[in-house]
Amino acid sequence: MRLHLPLLLLPILAVAQDTARMDEVLRHYVDKRQFMGSVLVARGVDTIFQKSYGTANAEWQVPNDAATKFRLGSITKQFTAAAVLLLEEQGKLSTADPISKHLPNTPPAWEKVTVHHLLNHTSGIPSFTAFPAYSRFKRQRHTIEELVNLTRDKPLEFEPGSKYAYSNSGYALLGQLLETISGKPYGILLNEMIFNPLGMSGSGYDSNTVLIPHRALGYVPTPNSIRNADFIDMSVPHAAGALYSTTGDLLKWTQALVNGKLLKPESLRKMLTPGLGDYGYGIVIPPKGRKRYGHGGGIDGFNTAQLYYPESGITVIAFSNLSTPVADTIANHLGAIVHNETVTLSTERKDVPLTAAQKERLTGDYAINPNFTIRIFLEDGQLLTQVTNQPKFPLFATDENTLFLKVVDAVLAFPTGEAKPDKVTLTQNGQTVTATRK
Repeated sequence: MRLHLPLLLLPILAVAQDTARMDEVLRHYVDKRQFMGSVLVARGVDTIFQKSYGTANAEWQVPNDAATKFRLGSITKQFTAAAVLLLEEQGKLSTADPISKHLPNTPPAWEKVTVHHLLNHTSGIPSFTAFPAYSRFKRQRHTIEELVNLTRDKPLEFEPGSKYAYSNSGYALLGQLLETISGKPYGILLNEMIFNPLGMSGSGYDSNTVLIPHRALGYVPTPNSIRNADFIDMSVPHAAGALYSTTGDLLKWTQALVNGKLLKPESLRKMLTPGLGDYGYGIVIPPKGRKRYGHGGGIDGFNTAQLYYPESGITVIAFSNLSTPVADTIANHLGAIVHNETVTLSTERKDVPLTAAQKERLTGDYAINPNFTIRIFLEDGQLLTQVTNQPKFPLFATDENTLFLKVVDAVLAFPTGEAKPDKVTLTQNGQTVTATRK
């Protein structure tokens, strides 16, 4: 018998049902050509808001709807982590095992890497999606062994367990581990262990050749329209990002997971315990703000987000078949609205002029960490911002200490009364980080 974890019992809390505001928020991003897809908000198993926007197939003008199947991207990692924990419950592995116990011919550098390290991105194994050759590699079919071989001869980025660095290679290795131990392909194993038992008939391992009814095509925005997304062979994302699902199926999954219908209590505790980087096993647990669990995903032509709020039992799901980063933003906005919090869209903020001195005061380089800097600078009298390895965007002001972007819903707040602020606080996607002047 599966036991419920006390911390996940759903208290009777009032939640807002301002579905008109939810739709208004979605229309904002649809009108800006930043979103098309399907969203769902539920309390427990009861749907509060469910709606679809735009097209699943733009060439035939087939609309998205509740049955549309979207590529999940990295939300796949939740299912991979759960499958590993189910095998542990069966006594076929331990998360404390070195991966060399189960995988053949692992290099000496991986001797200290455990299953646990792969699950929470602390292995030090570099992510193959960051390699220069990935853009070519992803276009061809590969075996899981070929995928793993991309990193086999690469040095570790750090001592296993000492740091956090998101690694798709780690989850590819978990996919190989699942196949090696079970003797079954990853997709078939998940059908047997998760999708079929939970009644998730709209979910599975995506394919470039199999006909999958109601599957959305992925698109990329252009200045005046959209285009087809780049091709990726679905053998490449594998256990790190190759699954598809519907919003309704992901609600079934979320409810089964958090209510102990799939994993034993000890397994669920492992999955939901944040490690370095606030990452559990296939789950992100942000340390600030309203308590929530979730994950996002991005894969050619698709962007996805899932949030679960344990104190209210609210689930928020946003699936987009337009490759922009707003699914996370939308999910956080919907989560805020349903919890009676105010959401202010970029078009609803009042842009006030600043003097040249007020603008100059805010310029500078602000570091979130040694590898990620927010640069604020002037160009022809316009305040601009550019973060590491990203394009520059114009900034606008609500007052002399608060700037915002219109391309994304992000706000930069500076301390008052300082000649040159020593820090700036960035709020985006429901999360807040502070950057210090360099």
